[in-house]
Order: sequence, then structure tokens, then C-alpha cells
Amino acid sequence: MLILLGTVVAVTSSVGAPLIPAVADLHDVPLHVAQWSLTMPLLVGAVATPALGRLGDGPHRRAVVLAALGLVVLGGMFTALPLPLGFFLTGRGLQGFGLGLMPLLIATARDALPPDRSKGTIAALSITVVSGVGLGFPIAGAIATYASATAAFWTATVVCAGALVAAALVLPAAPPMAPRRFDLAGAVLLGAGLAGALVTLSEGEEWGWSSARVLLVSAGSVVALLAWAAVALRVRAPLIDLRLARGRLASAGHLSVFLVSLSNYLMMSSVPIFAQTPTVSGYGFGASVLVAGAVLLPFSLAGMLAGPLSRRLGERHGPRVVLPVGALLMAASLTLFALYRADLWVLFVVTAVAGLGVSTVFAAAPGLVVAAVPQRETGSAMALNQVGRYTGFAVGSALTATVLAAVTPADGGLPDGAGYTVIGVVGGGVCLVAAVLTGLLVGRTAAQPPSVAPRDSGATVRA
Repeated sequence: MLILLGTVVAVTSSVGAPLIPAVADLHDVPLHVAQWSLTMPLLVGAVATPALGRLGDGPHRRAVVLAALGLVVLGGMFTALPLPLGFFLTGRGLQGFGLGLMPLLIATARDALPPDRSKGTIAALSITVVSGVGLGFPIAGAIATYASATAAFWTATVVCAGALVAAALVLPAAPPMAPRRFDLAGAVLLGAGLAGALVTLSEGEEWGWSSARVLLVSAGSVVALLAWAAVALRVRAPLIDLRLARGRLASAGHLSVFLVSLSNYLMMSSVPIFAQTPTVSGYGFGASVLVAGAVLLPFSLAGMLAGPLSRRLGERHGPRVVLPVGALLMAASLTLFALYRADLWVLFVVTAVAGLGVSTVFAAAPGLVVAAVPQRETGSAMALNQVGRYTGFAVGSALTATVLAAVTPADGGLPDGAGYTVIGVVGGGVCLVAAVLTGLLVGRTAAQPPSVAPRDSGATVRA
């Protein structure tokens, strides 16, 4: 049931990716604006993850899960109804609350399942975002092709409503524990900082990188993030305890997830758009939404295969090998995309190799994080890991919009094909950096509990 819930929310949040050109046509906006239909849920997911993780690190875990699923259903209705673009993007943002459920599902697996089952379930949950995204793309493409984009959003809403009902019936309550304080100031500062950074990346090319708006928004983003870090290090019960990121093992788990996630969404955002670009451009295939979605299906299938393979590799060689191998596979995928895109079958290979690489990293990294923190702090530590994941996703999505906007003629039209080469080179380079850094950080050390005791988190949940 936990894996099903994780898959459903991932499918719902990712359903907009192959529909970006359709959203642009539906709301009569350029592609870089329509890209917000993908970036928005990722941004909200990045902020909702630590917030829900903190609220769920106590007796309210079940209620928090059900409330978040309710917001996802409400957001789905906003996306499916014939409303202006602002309401549509608000709905997509509400759907991002589903992405914030992953730390709570992992904490539930650790608490409710016996040790011999919880380890495999945690690894499986860690790749549900990958498999769910890969499944969501072709499903959304098929529905949009044979019905409409609106029908695809309605379908996602109905499926998530079913998941809400199922969760209400079978989801177990959390074990008895004291409630936690809620760091409202930290949540606001983190959300403002991430939002400002993504707006700068997405709109910088349109506004002008040296314009007053870009400088003001970027400066505000930096100030907000610095203030968030200061608050997190001083309050008794921070939204994210940054001390849980200390140590080589925890740092490797968080760093590898962020960098690979960024590269992943450079690929995931650009490949469907590339496939749907008309052949008159000189580089696209003029594919339907169905074909563009099907191109991502190997990503999901390879991702599901990578889970057990990465566990076996980890048992033999440890995370020192597993994390760099995953990052190198992702680098190979993006390098191929940068060098050769003349045949449609190449895109299927690109996504398959990417699925292997991303899922290998996502399956191995949480094990490092969970092993390096006290059990009481599992939810908060995994929230930090998920923040890195969704922030990487959002940054990758925003960077895709920026690169394509930079190579689009000023009078409109289609982006230059060189933009996709830039995307592949940048993404591949980021993954190479991830492979080297994580290999050095993990070394040959074994996972040990943190030497610093967790902070007193207080006795009540307070806003």
C-alpha cells in the first residue's frame, strides 16, 4: 500500500510533463511559461516535504498524509476545470503536496514493518518517484492523444481520489510519541528562497539577467535562504535540522540525490519537447503526445529493474561503488543525448540508461541517510533528502526553460537545436561531478549513528 501511494502521487505530479506544449496552446503562452506546469509542483514539493515531515514526526502522521492527499485532489480539480492559467498553476502547485509525502511513507515503513521487510520497502519507495514519473508520461500522453489534455488531468484527479480513500481505510497510525513543534518561520523562508531562485532561473532570459527585477528577486532569494539557514541552526525544533547533514555518509547521500535529480529533469523536461518539435525545425520528430510519453516508458521500466540490482551491488561492493555507478550511468545518458539525436530510437535508449542511473542513486542514498541518524529523526532526515531531490528536479526544469528560451528567436518560433546539446553537456557534466564527489565522501567508511545527539524537539506542535 505504501508503494502504491508513492507511485500514485508521483504519477499525478508528473502528468504535466509531456503536456507542456499542449498547455502552451491551451493557455496561449510560450513554452517557457508553460514549463511552470512542471516546475510548480516540484517547487511546492520541495517546501512541503520538510513541513509534512516535521508535522508527521509525531502522532499526527496519518492525519497529515490524508490532508496532503486531499490537497492533491483539490489541485487536480483546478487543473481539470476550464479556469485561467493562474488557477491552473495553483492547482499544479497543490498537487506538489503529494511529493512531500515520501518521508512520511518511509518513516511508516520503518515503524510498521519488521526489519527484514522495511529495508526493501524503503529502497522501493525511494524509486517510486522514478517509476511513477515514467508511468505517468505515457499514460498522460495516451489520454491526451485519444481524448484531450483536460481528460488527462481529470484522470489523474480521480486516481488520486481513489488513493485517498484507500489510505483512509488501511494506513496505520504512527506509534505513540510526543508531538513536535512546527517551524513556521523556517517554512516561509525556505519557500520564499526557493521560489525566488526558480523565478530567477526561469524568467532571467525573458527579463534580462542584469535587469532590476532579476537582481531584486535573486538578492531576495539569497537573503531568504541565508535567513532560513540561520533560523534552522538556532531554533530548538527547526523545519530541517541541518546538523543531520553532517558527516561524510549523510553528505554523500544528500549531494548525490540533488545533483542527479537536477540532471534528471534536464533530460525529462527536454526529451518530450524535443520529440514533439515539428520536423520543419530540422531536428524534431513531430511526434504525437502519445509517442512523446512513450519515449519515457523505458525510464520507468529500467528504474524498476535498477532497484534490486543496486541492492545486490551494494551488498557486494558497498555505497562507495553504487552511488558513483548510478551517477556515471546518468552522465552517459545525457552525453548520448548531447552527441546524437538524429533517430527516434536514440531517445528510448537515453531514457532507459537514465532510468537505471537515477534509480540506482535513489535506491542507495536513503540507506546512507537512514543509517546515519537516530530512528527518532528518520522523518526529518529523509525530508532533507527529499528536499534535495525535489529542489534538483525543480532547478533542472527551470534550467531547461532558460536554455530553450535563450536559443529561441526574439520574434518567436522554435528553439535552435543547439540548446538541446547544451542541456546534454551541462547535465552530463553535473553527473560526473556527482560521481567524483560521492566516491570521495563515502570512502570505505561504514555507516555510524551521528555523534551529535538530536535536539530537543519540544512537546507540542505550534504554528
